[in-house]
Amino acid sequence: MLITIKDFTFEPARPAVAPGTPITVVNKDPETHTLTATGGKAFDTGKVASGQTVTFTAPDKAGSYPFICTFHPYMKGTLTVR
Repeated sequence: MLITIKDFTFEPARPAVAPGTPITVVNKDPETHTLTATGGKAFDTGKVASGQTVTFTAPDKAGSYPFICTFHPYMKGTLTVR
């Protein structure tokens, strides 16, 4: 699964994956971003600099996991694990 950060948005903003799926995040913006689960700390990419790619693993438990960029909290999405 690939999530692209571009123009201060996550694309796709509502990805759906199987438990334990590797998720790669690529930042195509000039600013640093994060992709961080809200509540529960299920996942957090840490700082993803411009042009950088980071991979994390989806949670093992099915459910909906809202996420934001901690630097730009208006950037939102939801990861669905099923």
